[in-house]
Amino acid sequence: MKWRKLGKVFCPSGDVEWMRSHSAVPIALHITGSLFRILFSSRDSSGRSHTGYVIVDIKAPTQVLEVASAPLLSPGALGAFDDSGAMATWVTKHKLTTFLYYIGWNLGVTVPFRNAIGLATLDAQGKAVRYADGPIVDRSMAEPHFCASCCVIPGEDYWRMWYLSCTQWSISDGRPKHHYHIKFAQSGDGVHWLRDGTVAIDFASADEYAISRPSVLRDGEIWKMWYSYRGSAYRIGYAESRDGRTWRRKDHLAGIDVAPTGWDSEMIEYPFVFDHDGARYMLYNGNGYGESGFGIAVLEST
Repeated sequence: MKWRKLGKVFCPSGDVEWMRSHSAVPIALHITGSLFRILFSSRDSSGRSHTGYVIVDIKAPTQVLEVASAPLLSPGALGAFDDSGAMATWVTKHKLTTFLYYIGWNLGVTVPFRNAIGLATLDAQGKAVRYADGPIVDRSMAEPHFCASCCVIPGEDYWRMWYLSCTQWSISDGRPKHHYHIKFAQSGDGVHWLRDGTVAIDFASADEYAISRPSVLRDGEIWKMWYSYRGSAYRIGYAESRDGRTWRRKDHLAGIDVAPTGWDSEMIEYPFVFDHDGARYMLYNGNGYGESGFGIAVLEST
């Protein structure tokens, strides 16, 4: 694989209250023809996360045609699992319903934050409506810390989810440090999930402590996943599987890395891979976990 970077798509200007900074975890949602709605997570002046979007023509993806005037999804009610942020993490269509999975988070005391996975649906006008006030995937007896970014694919047999699962908090340089990898879950309806502890992507070495934002496609008999992994700084990894549960990491085949200079020169993360009109594209973030904006790349033909 070799990805050719097409450039930065969007970064907030900072003059909108709910979109002061960041455009993290981008997601492409096809509208019609070559038009796409790109969802992302922004931050307001208080650091809370909102889900917004831009509209682009994939034929000229670095020219933004429209920017959301209001967020699709904002923080939930005081004390709820998402009262500090509602960050879109995946969108999938099943029959007549568009499911929007999002990361809800709130602030902690002993640790900085706690995450869980919430669900909303998008109506015909593209407005998000919460499925419930509480999360659909949260910490449990087997997963006591938190769950976050996910990829969800409906199937004829069952729905599949790959999601971030926190394994522990440790203390590093006097501060709490999170450790998380990617697990697998399955469902009959996309709402109620069976988690049996299957680890999809595990740490490759003791230096790694964060693996996040899975993006999965199926090519023939092979499941393919792109994701972020971090030791000193985020990079984009790649893995393959025959059954979607047991994966083999092949990070050396990811085909994309940081640039020598510029907005994605320090880190590259949060990939979203999608196909359109015979081409394969990747949305991704660069420096600052989305603070420097998001860009797009296209897979070069071989």
